Amino acid sequence: MSIEVPWKSGTWTTLPAAAKEADGRLEVTAVEGSDAWRHTCYGIVHGSEHALLEDWDREHAVEVALTADFSEQFDQAGLFISVGDEHWIKTGLEFADGVLQVGAVVTDGNSDWSSAPVPEWAGREVTVRASRVADSVIVRAKADDEPWRLVRLAPLDPAAEAKAGPFCCAPARAGLTVSFGSWRLTEPDTAAH
Repeated sequence: MSIEVPWKSGTWTTLPAAAKEADGRLEVTAVEGSDAWRHTCYGIVHGSEHALLEDWDREHAVEVALTADFSEQFDQAGLFISVGDEHWIKTGLEFADGVLQVGAVVTDGNSDWSSAPVPEWAGREVTVRASRVADSVIVRAKADDEPWRLVRLAPLDPAAEAKAGPFCCAPARAGLTVSFGSWRLTEPDTAAH
């Protein structure tokens, strides 16, 4: 079971420099300096991410697919889950320290960041999926038709109403354009393993 979410369904948290549909894909150009982060290590608060969000039906997983074509420090895109300005998760791909990484930032007042290098995913279609299970969110990702990899198991209040959808940020440069291939609701994971 897979339900396509139309690109026009969501609402932007912060408008991007440009967004256009072409051949079923959504091409989003980020504003230089856009980011999502709260406090930890850097002492900064950024809430200028370009996240296209819609209410997340907890009975389904949410998936976003994008082409991993990043080249500058902190270029990032993937899936954003929000339960408010101080409680959110951004997960997907980020170019950091000279290599493409898959990871997540989980924020509950303060942000934390985990990542792992995936240079072999560069230039490929990557799908990021999040499922709500009990008091948690399970995030997985894969390139093309490869097996899913566990990215993060994070807490999420089971009573919380959440919004989710694609996002991108360009903290360090202008001109980042991300090509999103799909946004869909699917069967959720039922367990972490």
